[in-house]
Amino acid sequence: MALPPEKASELKEIIHQQLTKMDVHSRIRAVLAETIREELAPQHQQLSEEDLIKALTQRGIIDDVMKELNFVSDINDRERISTPKPATHFVDRQPAAVLKKTNIDPTRRYLYLQVLGKAFLEHLQEPEPLPGQTCSTFTLYLHFRNQRFRSKPVPCACEPDFNDGFLLEVHKDTLGEGSKMVDATTMLSICDPVHIVLIKTDTSGETTLVASYFLEWRSVLSAENRITSVAAELLGVGSESKVSVGVLNIKLEIYPKLNKTLSQEIVNTQISLERQKTAEKERLFLVYAKQWWREYLQIRTSHSSRLVKIFAQDENGINRPVCSYIRPLRAGRLLDTPRQAARFVNVISYEKAPIIGGGNSKQEQWCSLLAFLCRNKGDCEDHANLLCSLLLGFGMEAFVCVGTKAKGTPHTWVMTYGTDGVTTFWESLTGYRYLHNPVKPDDPPTVKQPKALYPYRTIGCIFNHQKFLANCQPSDAVEICIFDLHDESKWKPMSGEAIKSVCSPGATTALPSFPPLCSSTTDAASASNELELQFRMLVVEHRKDLGLATVWDDQLSYFLSPALAAYELERTTGISSGNEEFQDIIRRAVPDGHTFKGFPIHFVYRNARRAFAACLRSPFCEEILCCRGDQVRLAVRVRVFTYPESACAVWIMLACKYRCVL
Repeated sequence: MALPPEKASELKEIIHQQLTKMDVHSRIRAVLAETIREELAPQHQQLSEEDLIKALTQRGIIDDVMKELNFVSDINDRERISTPKPATHFVDRQPAAVLKKTNIDPTRRYLYLQVLGKAFLEHLQEPEPLPGQTCSTFTLYLHFRNQRFRSKPVPCACEPDFNDGFLLEVHKDTLGEGSKMVDATTMLSICDPVHIVLIKTDTSGETTLVASYFLEWRSVLSAENRITSVAAELLGVGSESKVSVGVLNIKLEIYPKLNKTLSQEIVNTQISLERQKTAEKERLFLVYAKQWWREYLQIRTSHSSRLVKIFAQDENGINRPVCSYIRPLRAGRLLDTPRQAARFVNVISYEKAPIIGGGNSKQEQWCSLLAFLCRNKGDCEDHANLLCSLLLGFGMEAFVCVGTKAKGTPHTWVMTYGTDGVTTFWESLTGYRYLHNPVKPDDPPTVKQPKALYPYRTIGCIFNHQKFLANCQPSDAVEICIFDLHDESKWKPMSGEAIKSVCSPGATTALPSFPPLCSSTTDAASASNELELQFRMLVVEHRKDLGLATVWDDQLSYFLSPALAAYELERTTGISSGNEEFQDIIRRAVPDGHTFKGFPIHFVYRNARRAFAACLRSPFCEEILCCRGDQVRLAVRVRVFTYPESACAVWIMLACKYRCVL
């Protein structure tokens, strides 16, 4: 990366002063004389630069110089430059401040993106927060070519203080090209946008998806000074997808500087051609889908009332084929088993898409994966899409099912199809699994039929990233459905080639790529301790209002830990263990003539007041909290189990022991 002339002169002067301070010149002269005297005199050969460098290295002079020439940044932390980042990486931590030294591989090409926010008019009247005052915040999340970044939270304001910079690595990810410096022409062919998601977090920790924006960054390839600015207008989501929520001023720079820039006409032509190609593919798929739907209705007129969903609206109100929401997703070392993946999806909070107005209508909003993960909550479709993608990543044959639950409520869940023909339903909102044994209505009444344990009533279609099949059996009831997916008299398939043309990675520029999962940034022990202390304070306040004293039994509180670990293990693996040991521990801890009561409760959030309010709604918990008697001792244990994306499973166990009085 080229330096400005004044910076280069300043750097040379610093190096010269340091070398003079170390008296490096005298040491080099001494080494040169010694080398000539000891090694070259007998042969009278010419001394090369390589020989001199070798001699200096052997005597440790070069190492001494490199240790002393220790460049630091101009800000407070004065950290040393560490080893370069690998070619493919993702970051999910607070980004470096402007002017701070960042690890840059000089053989790679980077896109530096700076963000400034303005014109968030909804927050025009909000006063500036006082020092130390808790307020709602904005956080920006970015994803670009397998790299993820997060800004520091800033207070919500008309002009939020987004003064952040993100260094995005641009590279070809095809085999053998990863280490080469990409030129402007190669970068022009990279159509991946920068996906920007804006999240609002209120004072209670609740998150809201404010905007989801895809930034076309390639205009910088035609900038004469390698720098360009873009005013990105952010639109709302769901029913507000046509309403502007604010503007981000984004400055883009390319590092190192391009040897040759492209003309604006070439860049615009390339982008225009890509959009035309995408539009044509989408048009052809729509024509095919209409014809396929007409054929499906001709099989049976009642098919028109079945939940066969070919397209779904994303958070920006754009209709996309449902198959495009699925892609095999590998979690690396963050998740070890399919059941652990189901537990991870289950602990992401469930919330219906918000809707303006009343009635029973349901707002359709199938979120892109990045928006769902950053918001850390979503509807049943978001959960099912993520779980299906993770199970596909584990090598299973998984599908998202679209149908209804009891009372005809629309619902989506996941199905896996085993090599032995066994069909298993996975409920993404609870993590529960159900084996499907179909009822055979043609059997005589004397034959005992299996009882359905799952909550699903009807099924209209199933799909994944490669297949879409609609149920064309006489009845769409799940309990009598036959899942022979190769029998086209029972399941009408869509063309695999048609699906691939618009849903495979890179098929169109309209599809956002899937981000990698990030490990949790929550420290489980600290979070458990903090939540337990807050919960204890709430218990003491509640009992004080009832005129009751509170005496804690810390030893009994600790003894509750094995039970919480066993509950989470059972949710993750389906295996119940450790109950015998826990019962023996409690029998030893409770003296004769005393009574023990305990009750566990589970949450997927870390808000102590909200959890305490939920406990009060449980008659079992309230009985413990309001316990009266002789020698009453209370105990509470909180255990936070962390999962990727900072999703948490929170177990709280309340207990008490008291002396029985007749």
